Amino acid sequence: MLVPVSWLKDYVDIDMPLPQLTDRLTMAGLALEGLERQGDWWDPATILVGQVVGVKPHPNADKLVLVEVNYGAAEPEQVVTGAPNLFQYKETADLPVLKVAFARSGAVLIDAYSDQEPRPKKKLKPSKIRGIPSSGMVCSERELGLSDEHEGILLLPEDAPVGTPLRDYLGKEVLDLEVTPDMARCLSMIGIAREVAALTNVPLKLPPDEQQLTSGTETANYINVEIADSDLCNRYTAMLIKDVKIGPSPLWMQEYLLQAGMRPINNVVDIANYVMLEWGQPLHTFDYDLLKQRAERSGQQKPTITVRRARAGEKMTTLDGVERELDEAMLMITDTLGSIALAGVMGGEETEVNDHSRNILLEAATFDNVNNRRTAQRLKLHSEASYRFTRGVPATLNPIGARRAAALMRDYAGGQVVPGIVDAYPVPQEQNIAYTTASDMRRILGQKLELETVAESLRRLDFVCESLPALPASREELGLAAFGLRVEAGEPVLRCTAPWYRLDIQMPADLCEEVARILGYEHIPLTMLEDVLPPPHMNLEHQIEEKIRDILIGCGLQETVNYSLTSPENHDRLERRPLGTAEQDDQFITLLNPLNVKRRVMRRSMLVSALENLAYNIRYTTRLATFEIGRVYLPEKGKDKRPLEERRFSILLYGPRRLPSVHADPAGAEHFDFFDLKGMLEMLFARLGIAEKDVEYVAKRDNPSFAPACAEIKLYGATQGIMGEIHPLVLQNFDLPATERVYVLDMAITSLVKPSWRLQPMQPISNYPPIVEDLAFVVGEEVTAAQLKQMVQRTAGSLLTNIELFDIYRGQPIEAGKKSMAYRLTYESLEGNLSDARVADVRKRIVKRVGDTLGGTLRD
Repeated sequence: MLVPVSWLKDYVDIDMPLPQLTDRLTMAGLALEGLERQGDWWDPATILVGQVVGVKPHPNADKLVLVEVNYGAAEPEQVVTGAPNLFQYKETADLPVLKVAFARSGAVLIDAYSDQEPRPKKKLKPSKIRGIPSSGMVCSERELGLSDEHEGILLLPEDAPVGTPLRDYLGKEVLDLEVTPDMARCLSMIGIAREVAALTNVPLKLPPDEQQLTSGTETANYINVEIADSDLCNRYTAMLIKDVKIGPSPLWMQEYLLQAGMRPINNVVDIANYVMLEWGQPLHTFDYDLLKQRAERSGQQKPTITVRRARAGEKMTTLDGVERELDEAMLMITDTLGSIALAGVMGGEETEVNDHSRNILLEAATFDNVNNRRTAQRLKLHSEASYRFTRGVPATLNPIGARRAAALMRDYAGGQVVPGIVDAYPVPQEQNIAYTTASDMRRILGQKLELETVAESLRRLDFVCESLPALPASREELGLAAFGLRVEAGEPVLRCTAPWYRLDIQMPADLCEEVARILGYEHIPLTMLEDVLPPPHMNLEHQIEEKIRDILIGCGLQETVNYSLTSPENHDRLERRPLGTAEQDDQFITLLNPLNVKRRVMRRSMLVSALENLAYNIRYTTRLATFEIGRVYLPEKGKDKRPLEERRFSILLYGPRRLPSVHADPAGAEHFDFFDLKGMLEMLFARLGIAEKDVEYVAKRDNPSFAPACAEIKLYGATQGIMGEIHPLVLQNFDLPATERVYVLDMAITSLVKPSWRLQPMQPISNYPPIVEDLAFVVGEEVTAAQLKQMVQRTAGSLLTNIELFDIYRGQPIEAGKKSMAYRLTYESLEGNLSDARVADVRKRIVKRVGDTLGGTLRD
């Protein structure tokens, strides 16, 4: 929020340097995001306050005038300008006081006629305009960077001192404060001023509240107000201001609005925006005469405002000229002919205030923050008003804001305030009460504080504090007001009633926070724990995930963090089903209020996220080798009646095996294949200490997501994952080229967790030379490499220390339906040198066992 310091000083005296104040605000929860000094770049020697002392016609141009400007020099300077707001003073003998921003030759200004964004700056040089020399310029707001206004020059207040550098006169300091949702009370100048007054312990100066404006009942003769849905609108007030004259707002108000980031429009709109920024009460102005015409068309003498939910299919055109279709969850402001505003979001086009408006109906209300937020999000309509309503506006503020705006319209728009206020108030604002004790403060803050010190700190924030000998009721009866409160035997209790503008005070912990803010977080002393720390417990699942992460990064993969939110349609695309099938099966955990229709369910498969990531990144790269560790969310409920969140990891390989390099690839730029994926998984198992005998790969040819190169991963006899090549039709479903090869893996992490995973005992190394030989077996096509390998290992026993498949051959002279698989076998002994006879004996057993069980023969 932008906070002009000069505006803030209207409500509180600031007697400390600005850096010290911003530090104090930051420590109290209002972090400073930036400090802007308006006009910092204005040169004090060349951009000055000037006074127009003469306006003459240009001899060679009807749309230009010659302006004489006194800027403190011995003689005024003549400049040429086409500013339309000076034409009315042409050849006027008795000029009014016209103070302007005057730029001399050499001044640096913004180029008002440039189409670049942001507009560049340029140096002012002497020139001739239609034959008349002109070395200076009277400046518009755009040329000074104050706003985009360029229709006329900037006119300064009459008391602006001539010859003063404009930076010294008009330059203002503006604080950019971060207002978090729990500090919503500070979304106004008075809210910030309250914080400053409390933190610095100085009085608060509130603007006058002319309560006599709302005394009487005359306004009820002009308007009726009904609230049909009081759960979404707690209060709605309306005031009438007659005979206003639409025109510019006073310059001081325009300056405040500009510094606060809002563009001045006219006096009525500016006053509504000014009060919103001043008090935090969003207001809306209707053209009362247009409302009355609509009422007469429906046969009524006076308008009736009804606050209700929209009806199905109802439409309205908002102030931005867009026709919007509404749904039954949205709250509307309506009359007898239909919708006239989106409650708390934007007004309607048919009743907006225009240059011809004379009678103004002023609305100040309180709307449900959650409903308002949803409406703004669904319609993508975010405004300063909805920003405040979504964070909570107290109902007590409604008449205060309305009276303030009505008084300003009387003073600066010539309006006549009709006595009284129409006030529909079905749900009165509750008082927020919380309890605290000295022992509870000590427990939470770690600081011993007297109860009177606590009360004094809270009174600076307008709390009403009362000391009680004990709690007036049980904690259960008091609810949140005493939630978690610690009360020692015989200890007095402080009953604290929050001021009406504090909607956030609910429980004792809130009071502790307020006391800490007032005393200063930096003054809370360091305290040691009074108890012994509990013994640490190993989180095996976290450790295994870190281990997996290290291993896969070591394999050359890059970790990704994908969205856990996705769509049912992408699950259908993965499984090659008609779109909408998965959602109909109710297989998902669904968000009630998704921000995006493509992110409305929790994922059931890691592969969906992997393919979404590939589909997004394939535009920027030809190679992707990634992994992700995350959760899938399954709606099955266990004993605790909650959905199952299963930890899994996935791998995706796409593109060339090698990264681009200046060195030639001897393999001819080969792409990833199934065995790259399998090799990474085998490396993972080996590094985790999982034995080969505990892992099994089972061919899976009927999975719709995968091409024939697919295998289930079994660990300790149970299926824990799947890996393989994505089917071309699935790639097409994700708008990926069907000709590409994409390999993925998805596996559960739980199966890899075991207490002994870090304990990998060192295997003894033989001191004797190994014997290496190659054996090729001819077997049927149905025999897998894993089956043959396991058979050889079981037969050879402990002498066989390594076995590696290095060749598979089909073709002559091997008969059809069979294949040759060649293995390299390594024999070693820890006891002594191996003899040829002993190895020949082992070989003989292997050949016989393979022949008896698998029908294989030794190839010549």
